[in-house]
Amino acid sequence: MLCLPRPSLTICLSNLLVLTLVGLLQTSAAAQDLTQVPEKDPMYALLGEFAGPIAIAENQYEPLAIQIRPLADNRFEALQYSGGLPGQTTHKPGSIKLIGQRSGDFVVLSGGPYAVLADQRQCIVVNREGKRIGTLDRVTRTSPTLGAQPPAGAVVLFDGSNTDQFTIAEMTKDGLLKEGADVKPMFQDFDMHVEFRLPYMPAQIGQKRGNSGCYLQSRYEVQVLDSFAEPTTFNGCGSLYRFKTPDLNMCFPPLQWQAYDIHFTAPRWAADGSKIRNARLTVWHNGVKIHDDVELPNKTGAGKPEEPLLLPTRFQNHSDPVRFRNIWVVDRGLTPATPFPVFPKAKPVEQKQEAKKQEAKKSEPKKQEAKEQEQAPAEPKTESK
Repeated sequence: MLCLPRPSLTICLSNLLVLTLVGLLQTSAAAQDLTQVPEKDPMYALLGEFAGPIAIAENQYEPLAIQIRPLADNRFEALQYSGGLPGQTTHKPGSIKLIGQRSGDFVVLSGGPYAVLADQRQCIVVNREGKRIGTLDRVTRTSPTLGAQPPAGAVVLFDGSNTDQFTIAEMTKDGLLKEGADVKPMFQDFDMHVEFRLPYMPAQIGQKRGNSGCYLQSRYEVQVLDSFAEPTTFNGCGSLYRFKTPDLNMCFPPLQWQAYDIHFTAPRWAADGSKIRNARLTVWHNGVKIHDDVELPNKTGAGKPEEPLLLPTRFQNHSDPVRFRNIWVVDRGLTPATPFPVFPKAKPVEQKQEAKKQEAKKSEPKKQEAKEQEQAPAEPKTESK
C-alpha cells in the first residue's frame, strides 16, 4: 500500500479559507445588478455632467463643462469642455482629458489648466495660483425626443406590454426589453424611434462597457456603448460600426435613458440583383443629429451581406445588460410623409410618473380629512322647546 503524507491542518484551513473567499466574491458579483442604481457606491455618486461659468479675467466669464466617469480602483476620468456640454449651442469643439482619484466623498481632477474638486453636487474650479474661479453645478439632461409617441400609421414594436412583434425577445419584470431581440416585421425605408439605457460597468473599458447595437435590416449597425465622458471615437456610441464615427459624442451617463431617432433608406437593386444605389442613413442621438444623410457603400461590421432580400432589424446581444423601451417604426413605403423625429409635447415617461406621485401626495391629506369626517361621531341634535 502506498502511504501518502497527511496534509497539515494549517494547509487544509488555508485552502478552505481561499475557497470561501472566492465563493463570497462570486456571490457578490452575481448579486450586483448592473441595470439599477447602486445603493451604496460612492463612485457612482460622482458620475455625471457639470456646467457653469468661470472667471477668465476681471468681470469676464465663460461657460465651462465637465463630464466625469468612474473607473476601477477608485480612479476617475473626465473631459473638460469650453463653452458647454456636447450638444449645447455654446459648445466648442475639442476637450481636455482629466484624471483623478477618489478621496472620501470627493475626487480631485487634474491634467488641464485648472484643478477641479468634485463632489456629487458640484465642481469647484481653481486656477494655477490656487484661486477659486468658478463653481459648476450638476446637470441632468433629457433627450428632447424621450417619450415620443408613435404618429398615426406607425408600427409599435415595443411598448412594455408584450414581445409579440419579435421572433426572439425577452422582457424584464418591469416591462423593459432585454438585449438580443429580432423584429418580426421587415421594412425597406423607415424611420425608427428607440430608447435605451446603458448598464453601470465602471470596471470595464472600451467595447466591454455596455455594448449592444441597433442592426438595421441585420446589416447596418448603429453602435450602442457606454462612451460617456470619452472623446468622439471610432466604434463609440452612435458610431456606424467599423465605418464612421458620429459627428459628436452625445452619450449620456449610464443608467440614464437615451434615444436614437433613425431615418433609413434601403439600397436599390436592379432586376439582375446588382446594386444601383447605396443605402443612406441619418441619426439623431438625444435630439442632436450625429449622422447627416450618410451613404453606406456596404454592410457595417459583422452585419449580414447586402442583397435585395429584406432582413429583420435586430437589437444586438453582446452579453451586456442593455435595456430598451418605446420602440416604434414608420414604414415610409406605406405611410404618407410624417414629420420626424417626433419631439413630444407630452412629458417624458419619468416626468409623467413623478407628476402622478406628486398629485397622489397632494390628494392624500384631502382623502384623510374626508375619512376622518366620515368616522367622526355625529353631533347630537338638540330639541327645540
